[in-house]
Amino acid sequence: MDRLTRSVIAHRRIVIATWVLLAVFGMFASSKVADRFSQDFSIPGHSAYEANQRAFQRFGTGKQYPVQLVYHSEGDIRQDQGVAASIEAIRSAVKGSRVASYYTTQTDYFVSKDGHTTYATLYDPGPANFAGDLNLPEVRSVLKKTTPDGVDAHLTGFQPIIESQGGESGDTGILADVIIGGIGALVILLVIFGTLPAVLMPLMVAIASILTTYAAVWGLTYLTDVSVIVQFLIGLVGLGIGIDYALLVIFRYREELGRGDDPHEALVETMRHAGHSVIVSGSTVGIGLVSLLIIPVPFIRAIGLGGLLIPVISVLAAITLLPAVLSLLGAKINRLRIPVLWRLANLDDHHGGRAWPAWARFVTRRPVPVFLVGAIIVGVIVFPAFDMNPANSAIANEPASGAPAKGRALLKEGGFGEGVFEPLELVVEHGPSSADMDRITSAVQKVDGVVGVTAPDEWTKGDMRIVQVQQRPDAAVAATTDIIDEIRDDVLPKVRPKLAGDTKVTLAGAPAEDRDFISAVYDNFPLMMAFVILLTFILLARALRSIVLPLKAVILNLVSLGAAYGVITFVFQQGHFSNAIWGFEATGSIVSWIPLMIFAFLFGISMDYEVFMLTRIREAYDDGHDTPEAVQIGLSRTGKLVTSGAAILMFTFIVLSTAPGPDFKEFAIGLAAGIVIDATLIRVLLVPAAVKLLGRSNWWFPEWARKALLLKPLPPRPTSPPVGELDPRAERPLAGASH
Repeated sequence: MDRLTRSVIAHRRIVIATWVLLAVFGMFASSKVADRFSQDFSIPGHSAYEANQRAFQRFGTGKQYPVQLVYHSEGDIRQDQGVAASIEAIRSAVKGSRVASYYTTQTDYFVSKDGHTTYATLYDPGPANFAGDLNLPEVRSVLKKTTPDGVDAHLTGFQPIIESQGGESGDTGILADVIIGGIGALVILLVIFGTLPAVLMPLMVAIASILTTYAAVWGLTYLTDVSVIVQFLIGLVGLGIGIDYALLVIFRYREELGRGDDPHEALVETMRHAGHSVIVSGSTVGIGLVSLLIIPVPFIRAIGLGGLLIPVISVLAAITLLPAVLSLLGAKINRLRIPVLWRLANLDDHHGGRAWPAWARFVTRRPVPVFLVGAIIVGVIVFPAFDMNPANSAIANEPASGAPAKGRALLKEGGFGEGVFEPLELVVEHGPSSADMDRITSAVQKVDGVVGVTAPDEWTKGDMRIVQVQQRPDAAVAATTDIIDEIRDDVLPKVRPKLAGDTKVTLAGAPAEDRDFISAVYDNFPLMMAFVILLTFILLARALRSIVLPLKAVILNLVSLGAAYGVITFVFQQGHFSNAIWGFEATGSIVSWIPLMIFAFLFGISMDYEVFMLTRIREAYDDGHDTPEAVQIGLSRTGKLVTSGAAILMFTFIVLSTAPGPDFKEFAIGLAAGIVIDATLIRVLLVPAAVKLLGRSNWWFPEWARKALLLKPLPPRPTSPPVGELDPRAERPLAGASH
C-alpha cells in the first residue's frame, strides 16, 4: 500500500486526469447502457417455467401478467351482449391476445352470485420485461369506447395497479433518487466536517465511482447479460459506499495531520491503515455479490456480476483518486470553514469530541450490562424474522388508485377470490383427445380451493391446448402453494397414466413459476450463506491475524442481518406502521427475492463498520496497548466515523424506498434498518463489549493458522504504548485548526 500511495502522489495529476476522463466517458455510457440491460427472468430447468416457455412459443402470450376487464351493471350482466361485444373488440384490438370470460366459456365462476358483475382475463402478447410493457393504453381506449350504457367498466390487474402507484422508476427516477440522496449526504457531511474541501471530496469520489461503474457495466453488457435491477443499485449503493470509503480515509488523514506529520507522510500513513481497511471492506461487499453466482437463476447471477463492479470501482477510487486529490490539498483540507457548522462538528479534537472517549470508557468498565442490554434489544428486533414468509406480495395488498382500485373493489364486492389476478394454467401437449381433456379438467376441479377449470376453444394451437385453473386464494399466499403442490404432486401423476398416447400435461402459469423461482433460490441459499461466511472469515482472519475476532464479526453480522429481516417482516409482512408511512396494509409475505438480495448486499456493507472498528482496535493492540485500552481507542476513533457513514447510507436507502410497489420499499428499508442497527446497537454496544469480555483470547492466532493463511510472522509488540495515546488532550490539534 505504501508503494501504491507514493506512486499516486508522484503521478497525482495523471491519476486525477484519468478519473476525470473515466467520469466523462461514464456520463456518455449512462445514457447508452439503459437499452442494454437484460430483462430476462428465466428459471431454466424448472417445469412451470419451461411449460410457460413452450406455450409462449406457440401462442405468443403468457409471459406478461394477465389483466382483468371488470364490468358491473344493476341487471343480469350475462344478458348484456354489449359486454360480450366490448370484450371481443378489445381482444381484436390487441392482436395475438388470449381472453377467457363467461361469454367465451359459459362458465359461471366468471360471474358474481348476484349476476351483476363479471370479468374477463386478458393475456397480452409479447415478452416480459421489468416495466411490464402491456398494451394498456389501447385496452383502456377500446374499453372506454365499447362499454355499453348503464355498465360500469374498469381495467385492473397486477400491472395496472402498479401503474396506478406511479409506475416503475425509469432513468429519470434513478437520477432524481441519486440527486436527493446526494443532497442528503451533503447535509450530513457538512455537519460532520464543517469545511468545504472535506465535504466535497466524498461526493467527488462517489460521483466518479458511479459514473465509471456505468461505463464498466456498459462494457460488460457486450460480454454477458446484466440485470436491469443493477441500474438502481449503481446509483444508490454506489453513492453510499463511495462516500463511506472516502469518509474512512479523510477521517484518518485529518487525524494524521493533527499529529503534526508532513502532509505527504500523513497520507502514506493514512493509506497504510485506512486504505488497507477500505480494500478489506470492499472485498467483503464483493464476496456477498459473488455469492449470487451460486444461485441457478440467470437474472440473480446477472445482478451479482454487474453489482460486483460497484465495490470494485469504489475501492479503486478511494485508494487512487482520493489520495491524489488529498496530496494536492495537504493541510488545506481544513480550510474554507463554515463557522457554525465548524463549531458544530467539534473537530478541534480528532478523537471525535468528548462523547466517544467517554462512552468507550463506560463500555470497557461495564461490558456485561452493556452486552446484555444490546443483546436484549437486538433479540426483540430479530424475533419477527422467524415468521418471515418469502413470496410475492398479495395483489390485494398493493396500493392502488383510480380505475384499477375501483375494478379491484368490484371484484371483491362480487365475492370473487383474490386468485382472479393470477390464475394457474395447465399446458396440455401432443394432441389431447376430448376424453383426455375431460379427465384432466374434472380431476383438477376437485382440488380444494379451485373454483373453476376451463379450456376455451380458441386456446388451442396445433397439438397444444391451454387450460385455465382459477384458484380462489391470492397467488402469493400459502393456500395457493398447497393447491400447486396437490395438483403437481398428487392429481397430475394420477391422471397421466390414463391419458391416451403420449399426451403430456404440466402445471404452469405465473403462480407455479413463482414457486419454482422460490425453490431455485432458497434451495441454494444455505450454500450461498456458507460460501459468504467462509470467505469472509478467511479474509478477516488474514486482515486481523486472529481466529476469534473474525468469528465474532461473522456472528454479529448475521445478527445484523436477522435484525434487518425482523424489521421488514414486522413492518411489511405483519403490517405495523406500513399503512401509516407507505400506504400498505400487511402483505402477508416478503417479496421472494428481497431476503436474498438483502443478504448479498447487507452482509458486506455492514461488515464495513466491523472492519473499520476492529482494524483500529487491532492496530492499537499492536502498538502495545492492552485489550481494554485498544477497545477504547478503536471505539473513540471510529465511533463518529461509523455513525456518520451509517447516517448517509441510511438516507440513500430511505430515498430508494420511495419507489412504487413493495419490492424496492422492502429492499431499501431492510438495508436502511440493517445499517442503522448495525452501526448503533451492534458496533457501539455488542462489538466493544464482546471484545472486552473475550480479553486475551481475541488475539489467539496459532501458528498453523498463520501458515495456512500464508502470512509472515508478526513483529514483537512494543512493551509499552506511545505516551499519552489515550489522553485526547495530549494530542496536537489538527493542522490548520485554531484553539
